[in-house]
Amino acid sequence: MSKISPEHLTRGAYVYVRQSTADQLRNNPESRRRQYALADRARALGWTEVVVIDDDLGVSAGGVARPGFERLLAAICGGHVGAVVSIEASRLARNGRDWHTLLEFCALVNSVIVDEDGVYDPRSVNDRLLLGMKGTMSEMELSFLRQRSVEALKLKAARGDLHTTVAIGYMRSEGDRIEPDPDLRIREAITTVFSRFAQAGSVRQTLLWFRQEHMELPAVVYEEGRRRVVWRLPVYNTVLKILTNPVYAGAYAFGRTETRVRIEAGRKCVVRGHRRPQEHWQVLIQDHHEGYIDWHTYEHNQRVIADNTNMRGNMARGALRRGEALLAGLLRCSHCGRKLHVAYSGRNGNTARYHCRGAAINHGMEHGCISFGALRVDESVSREVLSLLRPLGVQAAVRAIEQRADDGHIKRRQLELALEQTRFEAARAQRQFDAVDPSNRLVAAELERRWNERLAEVARREAEIEALQSHAEASLTPQQREELMALGTDLPRAWSHPLAGNEVRKRILRCVLKEIVARVGETHIELVIHWQGGDHTELSVKKNRNGQHRWATDIEVKTLITQLARQLNDAYIASLLNRLGHRTGKGHTWTEVRVRSLRCDHHIPVYRSGERETRGELTLEQAAEALGTSKMTVLRMISAGTLAAKQACTGAPWIIKAVDVHRPKVCALVPTRSASPLPEDPRQIPLELQ
Repeated sequence: MSKISPEHLTRGAYVYVRQSTADQLRNNPESRRRQYALADRARALGWTEVVVIDDDLGVSAGGVARPGFERLLAAICGGHVGAVVSIEASRLARNGRDWHTLLEFCALVNSVIVDEDGVYDPRSVNDRLLLGMKGTMSEMELSFLRQRSVEALKLKAARGDLHTTVAIGYMRSEGDRIEPDPDLRIREAITTVFSRFAQAGSVRQTLLWFRQEHMELPAVVYEEGRRRVVWRLPVYNTVLKILTNPVYAGAYAFGRTETRVRIEAGRKCVVRGHRRPQEHWQVLIQDHHEGYIDWHTYEHNQRVIADNTNMRGNMARGALRRGEALLAGLLRCSHCGRKLHVAYSGRNGNTARYHCRGAAINHGMEHGCISFGALRVDESVSREVLSLLRPLGVQAAVRAIEQRADDGHIKRRQLELALEQTRFEAARAQRQFDAVDPSNRLVAAELERRWNERLAEVARREAEIEALQSHAEASLTPQQREELMALGTDLPRAWSHPLAGNEVRKRILRCVLKEIVARVGETHIELVIHWQGGDHTELSVKKNRNGQHRWATDIEVKTLITQLARQLNDAYIASLLNRLGHRTGKGHTWTEVRVRSLRCDHHIPVYRSGERETRGELTLEQAAEALGTSKMTVLRMISAGTLAAKQACTGAPWIIKAVDVHRPKVCALVPTRSASPLPEDPRQIPLELQ
């Protein structure tokens, strides 16, 4: 008895077409033709309505979302499917769950399953058993094939002979080996990336240098299965992949990434490309081929990149950031071991303060572990670093001159190589134009256009080299060279030079400092400096007193103003302070307004007229008048200690108590004023005799 009934024929026959990968779509067209041909088989079996579902072309059946398969199940549940036609069970499903779900739905709505071997009724026990065995065998077969291929790949990778793709700067050679690209321009461009990173110490700074200098880097593109190298301005990932790929260190690495599977919305979700730590790589063979750098340099670069990475917890220092704080990312709390954060305040947002939030995060406390201002700590650490780097100042100046020359040489070398390659392409375009028949204008016009484009590119490269040459000739004058050498001998002056910004200072500190452990005491901030070489230095920085900050007026000046305010007005105090050379906290001269502002801030009362008389105090002039003598006599009495008097500072009025002036002992020492007798001269004639 036929398994296809008239009821089946009244409904449609659904042909399910699927291939797993895009590579199969490109290279295996015969399998796809066989599946589409199943529509003719369905019509030969009696169906007039045939629906082809090919939504899942290039989609694996390994439990991932398949819109075509879901469309098929929806049609089955809706009673529109009389037969499900497929080339084999593995096209419908790769696992038992999807396969048996399909069988269950077909049995419920009385749909048959058709393949190249026959027709099966899922409601029949024998056919159900046969379909189950086909699904199981298909799943096992695919598992065996996958396992064999994976083991073969691992065995080949263990020998270092598995190369799915070749990194830019290398090419395949005989015997499944790789060797450096013979193109000199490509090799020198890759070498420049590593040399610039060694100088800049940052992936981003390396990228910015390439883009500012308009230097291109090679990239690989695939067109119709052919590998082609193009030159373009780099992006961040281009530089990062070159610096983190171990192939450039002469090492072969396999299994650097892994695939993770998770369940989302009841289905398997496969996520590829998760990076593994180096100790978990499946294969690592050092000295496998010729490298651009050695393995030690590669590991150092990875540590630098890891230290520059932000948002990686409390062990990484993080990249350089904007701001006035020089030690951001280097300070660590001695209590909880966390990195110290930086907070900025003030009118211009340039007043920095280091603080730790470990106590609040770990223990729920309202206040953090430690907190202190950045100014004194930054200055103290900078002085410590400069004292050790002072002997290297001249060497650093020479290196700066050489680096400036090297940068110009590298850029010129890259432009010369690019010009040479462009001239070759122009010559090839000319040969192609000369080889064509001039009468064939359709071809000759296109070749002429390409030749003109290459000639224009040659002219552009030559103009860039000329511009670079003229800039290099006027880049560093002998006077500038002498000034740079002078800065090398005076490293503190170079450190505080206006052109040496905070970014340069931070980079210098990070080159010599690994980290600084800070502990705040009652009067001092205790620092333990860990140098890059492994040495340690203890440094103690005195804390600011309450109300003391970088712009605070000296406490001696405040005390002096407090004393003078009892005798003088604000204008006289300002002039006296300026004569004595005192300045405000910001280095300005004193004015009446500034003296008044300081008094108001510190609640110092203003001088009132007649205030000295109320306190029973006399000035120098008043004391001389009370004693009936001169001011010089009073000064001599003060110097001798006879008359008690006080003076706030040199030039300030003397403060003399009235009771001290009227003491009998003081009054007795005042010389009386009398007319001195004229000396007798025998030659003088008395007036009455004249």
